[in-house]
Amino acid sequence: MMKDKKIDFRVNYKNVHVLDEINTKDIRYPIILSSPHSGHFFPKEFYDNVKVDEKDLKVNEEWFVDELIEGAINQGFATLLMNVSRAFVDVNRDKIEIDPDMYFDYTNSDDCGGSRRCRVGYGVIHRILHNGRDIYDGKISYYEALDRIKNVYDEYHKKLSKLIDKTVKKFGYCFVLDCHSMPSKIGAMMLDDKPIDICLGTLFEQSCPNEMSDFFMNKFKEEGYNTLYNTPYSGAYITFNYCQPRKKVFTMQLEINRGLYMNEKTFKKNKQFQKISSDISKVIVDFSKFVLDFKI
Repeated sequence: MMKDKKIDFRVNYKNVHVLDEINTKDIRYPIILSSPHSGHFFPKEFYDNVKVDEKDLKVNEEWFVDELIEGAINQGFATLLMNVSRAFVDVNRDKIEIDPDMYFDYTNSDDCGGSRRCRVGYGVIHRILHNGRDIYDGKISYYEALDRIKNVYDEYHKKLSKLIDKTVKKFGYCFVLDCHSMPSKIGAMMLDDKPIDICLGTLFEQSCPNEMSDFFMNKFKEEGYNTLYNTPYSGAYITFNYCQPRKKVFTMQLEINRGLYMNEKTFKKNKQFQKISSDISKVIVDFSKFVLDFKI
């Protein structure tokens, strides 16, 4: 139960660089790389009004995903990189995933759509940290949350939608690879014998043709990674929302075990980082060659 204390602040979004667009002017491939959880930036106004410190907030983040795919980005793949932390606003959620109990001035009679993520504190505006601690020492303003959605969330999705349309117009189809990392403990608890290195989320074979997802599966296995479909993640909002096979828009969620490439306690890269990054980028580049000849 959240305290009744009112925490009322507003953010100056002129000081917020929401996202980076890379290689989006002249699209070279029918593939878009999306990294919605790569951001680490928090507005000062937010920092001044939370009860947890910076290190606690950063545990919720997905570290170095942008650098893991840097080799592919350098090959010219159109890419969107979120700069704002997901603990401030999570662009890989539906905007209706609102927890009314977070706000002292919530007036909408509708609920948050029955979202489980909403109920456990991980809606579009996060209420808690990974360890269950509250981010705020009271209730925030619903209108401030709407500002976050307008100025950050909507900006990412506007850019992604336009980029998808542009890609389909040029190539006749589009494949969105939504790039993420997952905690090593999640990858370890799903199997008894060997941790999951790579998860390919395909909405249980609904988000793209099997030939596309099988290409990733086979390539990652050839590189020695324990790779599974839809375990532990089948695909979140971006994978689901932008999947439109009839319009030849395909999606897949790529999850990389953080234990492969970093120390999750110190937030430092390990000695395997460059190899992991090279392997992932190589698979993406190889996929681009395969998909150009693929009959949609």
